[in-house]
Amino acid sequence: MAIARVNSFAFSGIEAQRVEVQVQISAGLPGFLMVGLPDKAVGEARERVRAALTAMGLSLPPKRVLVNLAPADMVKEGSHFDLPIALAVLAAMDVLPAEELAGCAALGELSLDGRINPVAGVLPAAISASRREWGLVCPAAQGAEAGWAGEINLVAAPDLLSLINHFRGTQLIPAPPPGQLGGGGPVLDLADVRGMETARRALEVSAAGGHNLLMIGPPGGGKSMLAARLPGLLPDLTPREALEVSMVHSVAGMLRDGQLITRPPFREPHHSASQAAIAGGGNRAKPGEVSLAHRGVLFLDEMPEFPRATLEALRQPLEAGQTTVSRASAHITYPARFQLVAAMNPCRCGYLGDGSRECGRAPRCGEDYQGKLSGPLLDRMDIVIEITPLSPKELAWAPQGESSAVVAERIAAARAMARARYGEDGPTCNAEAGGELIELSPEAKAFLEHAAGKLRLSARGFTRAMRVGRSIADLAGSEIVQKPHIAEALAYRLRQPGRMPVTG
Repeated sequence: MAIARVNSFAFSGIEAQRVEVQVQISAGLPGFLMVGLPDKAVGEARERVRAALTAMGLSLPPKRVLVNLAPADMVKEGSHFDLPIALAVLAAMDVLPAEELAGCAALGELSLDGRINPVAGVLPAAISASRREWGLVCPAAQGAEAGWAGEINLVAAPDLLSLINHFRGTQLIPAPPPGQLGGGGPVLDLADVRGMETARRALEVSAAGGHNLLMIGPPGGGKSMLAARLPGLLPDLTPREALEVSMVHSVAGMLRDGQLITRPPFREPHHSASQAAIAGGGNRAKPGEVSLAHRGVLFLDEMPEFPRATLEALRQPLEAGQTTVSRASAHITYPARFQLVAAMNPCRCGYLGDGSRECGRAPRCGEDYQGKLSGPLLDRMDIVIEITPLSPKELAWAPQGESSAVVAERIAAARAMARARYGEDGPTCNAEAGGELIELSPEAKAFLEHAAGKLRLSARGFTRAMRVGRSIADLAGSEIVQKPHIAEALAYRLRQPGRMPVTG
């Protein structure tokens, strides 16, 4: 008894793993059975497939239809198995030639009228099919997305009927249009920020090396305004980074119109977001904000307002550059190499140190509020600055600062120096560099060792000070990190755990 086979994929992180859809039609009581650890969405495919066939004037034979999703010990999730199941059933019914389906994979969700709807994960599926030298059948709306996989025999079908006619040779589905490079959203100009020279400098250093940044100051001081202008300072993603980021967004079902993401993502979740929304997880272990911010920026406004467990979940991704979602059946890993930028008030009322506006619990309120951030998390912040708001008079007379375009040129030059220093296979920015890769002058090394003892820096803090110093040296065009560069880097760590201000 012949068994029809069609390839498809299950997703583990951004990796597409092969799943073989096997269909056997045999004598017995009529039924449509599905085995191979399908979840509820996959189990419901039998009704969508049945309805799509009925819409075309076809019906299942009055026999026993058995669908097996191999390997049987891997959980299958998602509605994208609708299309490969339908194709395998049609091949088992001799409606489609089985040999035409042998060298291709398929994914797509079926409507009751036979239309093929978009699904998540088309880009990593297309890349995996290309590596195996398979063709790919996908929804017509995602043909441009699949086209980024390169040389691949691609069939982007609008509905099941046209797909049947294509494989039977009575209709030719045209090749999908090439995908477009996605641009970033509107860019806010740093020239809008008047005064605040120290904060502007810290933002530039942070962007040059991809360093984590924490801004502390009263409401209306300009923290969010500075963070919103960070994306305009960052250089475009390299082709490899763009593909990585686009694959994450594809798995999350957030890749719009098949456009490849070429700008660093900027994510700013609300403080009510759950731990699963930030770190990844949920029923289907979707990527969280830390992964959606991969190769970009994760901005946490009012950081202490986030749940403590959610903030502590950031510690491992900040060090490892990836996050692992653990399940009883599997451990799923997503990339999460992001730059953390956070803002917070000095206390809950926000006016600690302002005698005319602070609450009656000062300074205890500031200690309690800042105590919501653990020492290990704060130790991962490379740059901590205090934002002092300008008075209305100072704001009116402050000169306009440099524009984002001018600052971005310096940052691009600094990033180019780092890439040339580390090579193609090395760290992509100074924030990822190991201490052994950073060359300090003898004076800078002696100064850092002495200051680390005085400031009681941890081993992590010591290395991160070296990294920030390396970025400052790159902005200055210096091949070797000098003592002034380290001195500025250490100035950004004076408000680390145990030294954060409790008065304005």
